[in-house]
Amino acid sequence: EVFKRFCSVLPPVKSKGVTEDSINIRKNLAGEKTMLQKWQKREISNFEYLMYLNTLAGRTYKDYMQYPVFPWILADYESESLNLNNPRTFRDLSKPMGAQTLERKRKFVQRYKEVKEVEKSDGDLSAQCHYCTHYSSAIIVASYLVRMEPFTQTLCSLQGGNFDVADRMFHSMKSTWNSASRENMSDVRELIPEFFYLPDFLTN
Repeated sequence: EVFKRFCSVLPPVKSKGVTEDSINIRKNLAGEKTMLQKWQKREISNFEYLMYLNTLAGRTYKDYMQYPVFPWILADYESESLNLNNPRTFRDLSKPMGAQTLERKRKFVQRYKEVKEVEKSDGDLSAQCHYCTHYSSAIIVASYLVRMEPFTQTLCSLQGGNFDVADRMFHSMKSTWNSASRENMSDVRELIPEFFYLPDFLTN
């Protein structure tokens, strides 16, 4: 249903000359603005709008390396019930996963500066970055969906034919959030759409 609605507002793209291409660009921009306005007016859900943005970015369920990305929303995985009026219940969406705490952000900035100095002395800045990993990858997608085929076999193939070490398998929202938001400097992963509509993948 989401993709049907997306296709209904996305204009066809033709390439028969500069003039027509320019018209198509304006149409595309108008289409994006319309979706933004619909989202702002709550005519479409957050899920629909995020799927629209993922599709525009070229992300698809058919490619594990370009799988749709959804953000962490909650930050409280300890309380028996959630206080939706408490800002601390939610992840800070204004910051990436590498900056969810001031201490974590400081460490990544420090590493960036250290790499910069080393690479500068060698005359090569190609390795200069804040994060040495990605918020989405084939192995992240497969690890989330490992309890469902064909993702079970996909994860095994990515791990050389075996499952990963048990402690590194996805088994807890709390531990995964803690790892990606504060504890692990090699983990800045986000979520996938299935977290918002397919509880089956959480069942052994």
